Order: sequence, then structure tokens, then C-alpha cells
Amino acid sequence: MNFSISMKLGLLIGLLAVGSDHSHAGSIVPADFALEQIITGGQLSGAPLAARHAGDGSGRLFIVEQSGAIRIWDGSTVLATPFINLGGGGGLNITSGGGERGLLGLDFHPDFASNGLFYVNYTAANASPFTTGTTVVAEFQVSAGNANVADATSQRVLLTVTQDFANHNGGDIHFGPDGYLYIGMGDGGSGNDPCNRSQTLDPASLVPPGACGSGASLNDSLALLGKMLRIDVDNTTPPGSNQLCAADPDGSAEYAIPNDNPFLGSDPDNACDEVWSYGLRNPFRFSFDRQTGDMLIGDVGQNVWEEVDFEPFDTMGGLNYGWDPCEGNNATGTTNPCTFPSELAILEYQHTGGRCSIEGGYRYRGPVSSLQGLYSYGDFCTGEIWLAEEVSPGVWQSEIATNTGVNFGFGLVAFGEDEQGNVYAIDQTQGIWRFTAPLQEVFFVDGFEDLQ
Repeated sequence: MNFSISMKLGLLIGLLAVGSDHSHAGSIVPADFALEQIITGGQLSGAPLAARHAGDGSGRLFIVEQSGAIRIWDGSTVLATPFINLGGGGGLNITSGGGERGLLGLDFHPDFASNGLFYVNYTAANASPFTTGTTVVAEFQVSAGNANVADATSQRVLLTVTQDFANHNGGDIHFGPDGYLYIGMGDGGSGNDPCNRSQTLDPASLVPPGACGSGASLNDSLALLGKMLRIDVDNTTPPGSNQLCAADPDGSAEYAIPNDNPFLGSDPDNACDEVWSYGLRNPFRFSFDRQTGDMLIGDVGQNVWEEVDFEPFDTMGGLNYGWDPCEGNNATGTTNPCTFPSELAILEYQHTGGRCSIEGGYRYRGPVSSLQGLYSYGDFCTGEIWLAEEVSPGVWQSEIATNTGVNFGFGLVAFGEDEQGNVYAIDQTQGIWRFTAPLQEVFFVDGFEDLQ
């Protein structure tokens, strides 16, 4: 696996110190760090919460709207016709945005340029036979005649997961550098994980939903809540006996399990083979470092702590991130002790000054030299954005880069990344801003090539 980055440098503005990572020398945040608005709220139809690229060299930015539409920004304008619309009002009407539900995740197949396949994560609404609120991960294909419009009839449902409550749906999906699809699942909702989903690996040990305040039906997919899943979308599973917790009744599935998933064939534990890691509360946004392959998870906390979890690329999976005995590196006061490795949560902050909910971002690998290697994250309630640096192996420090609420008048809901590695801050009503540092910017004549 080659994670090197080949870059052709063009025009240089200001002083440039070339290096793979930002060099820690006092302040972490570059002195000229700024946000540049590229899309206004009026250009979008409703509640953006993610921005992704297709990896096809087109330079397009695909904007996920919670109400169900995916819009395309072509570098200068937002196209009038949605790429696809899973919501109502002229769309497929299979999801509906509101609260923590709706269209929550998007990623493109590593071979999208040749096969046209992309994947979404949404909560079902008006989508028989799925119960309202059920997590659905599905594949779609771009239309044959227009690269800017998807084929709305091409849906192939890969898996569904029953939700106990309306909140904590997770929703983010990403293809890892290994080519497999990772799916972040929340713990099923309410508070304090009343059904103990995050720590339950054996479906036979599932607490019946009615016993923890929910009317959902008892089924094996509940054991996928509070987990990071890892599946192979290029193959399927035939009927028969297996440990797939989201399989069809006959054991078949529209996905396969990578042969190095940590719980594959783990009898007698009978854990779900789809699980990569567990002990998560609500990994609303996670990402992969496109240079190293490491995973960084913004796991939303409950009453006191917010956390960023770090998983090195060479980890073999099976990690327990600690919820709900732990919130970050801190005991929550449950009867179970908080005894999980402290190095998993590399960054954390408390609910002080109005802070309430973390938005995980990206480790910067774009064209601004002074931002190289810095990881972004923010808070939903205050609008603060932090930039974090690994100052020594496994040791991270962060500084507040800006407060979007105070300085820009918008509230932060998520981050995005384009094909060049630019990072974006997203507000649900005011639009989308790009990270810049004008005195350090480098323009790439032939684009940015990720060779992973």
C-alpha cells in the first residue's frame, strides 16, 4: 500500500516551508489561518452536513443535505439539479431529515471513475418494508447519460440496522485505504446506552428492546449498534449459517466480510463478523488520513466529555473505545470500571462555556503548506474549531483556530474534504467555508494525486 503523495507545484505565494507535516514551533494554528466562504446558504436547498469528492479527477464537491438531496458544486456554482434526492418533494421519498435522522453519509467507490458506484447511509422513512428510523446502507449508480445525475432506480440495499431510539444514528461512511467500507454506528440512542448496545458483542446477550424503553423488535442487527463496521461491497455472501448480524433470514447478504475482520468466525463468542471495533457512543463523523491511512473518530459524548479517538492504520481491529463505562478517558460512574487504554482517546474536552457536541474533521493534506498534518475538529454548540498536532508519537495538542459563531455568525455542523485535500467547515443554514492560509498557499498546476 503506497501512501506517498505526488504533487506538482505551480505558483508559490508568500513564504513556503515544504514538509510533510506542520512543524510545531509555539503556536499550532498558522498566523494567517482563515476561512473563505465558497457556498452561501441560499445556494443550497436544505441542511448540509457533509461534503465529499468522487476521486474521479472532476474536482466536484458533493454536498449531502440532511433532507435527502446530494448537490454538486462544480468549483464555481451549485448545480440546480441534485445529483440524487432520497427525500420527498420530487425525490425518492425514502428518508426524511429532522433531529438526528435523514441522509447522513456518503462515499464513492474507490473505482467510481470506472464503475460509477456510490454509497449512502440514511434513516428510513416511508420506505417499506423498513421501520421508520432504521439505518439503511445502500449502493447507487451514476446515470449512463449524465455524470452529474445518478440513476434513482439503481438502489441496492446492502444492510439495515434496527435503531432503538431516534438519536445516536452515527451515519458516517468511508472507504478505508484497504478498499473496504467502514460504517459508524451509534449506540441506538436515549442516554447512558440503556440497552448496553456498545459493549454487547454476542447477539444472544442482547437486552430485549422493550426492557430498555424502546418498542423496536429484537433482532441480531441490534448488536451492530455502538460499533464501527467493515464490509466488502464488491462481493456477496451466499445463504447458509454464518455470524452476520445484518444478513437476510437465509444467511445471505449483499456484502461479504473481509477475511481479516477481527471477529470473523469467533465462535463460541458468536460476535458479529461485520464488527471492526466497538464501545462507541455516536461516531457522527470520522475520517481517514489520506497520507498515513490512520482513522480519526469524533465520538460524541454525553454530559461531560467529548473525544477524538485515534486508530493507527496497522491496527488489526477489535478495539474497545470504552463507552459507556468510559467517556473519553474518564469513568462515567456506571457499575463497570473504566479500564480501557487511555491512548485511544487522543483529544478530549469538557462541556464548559456552552460546548456540547464534537464534530470530527480531517487531517489536512491539501495545498496549504502551513496546515499540513493538522487535524480539525469543532463543537456544534459554540462553533469553535480546533486544530490539533501530533507533537510526539501518540501525543497530541490542540488550539482554537477560530470561533465560527462569534467571527462568522454561523454554527458548525460538520467538515468536508475535496479531492485536493482542502478542508471545509459546514453550517446548515449559512453555507460552506474553505480552510485557507493566504501567505502559505500553493497552487497545483496538474492537481493533487493521492496514490494510496
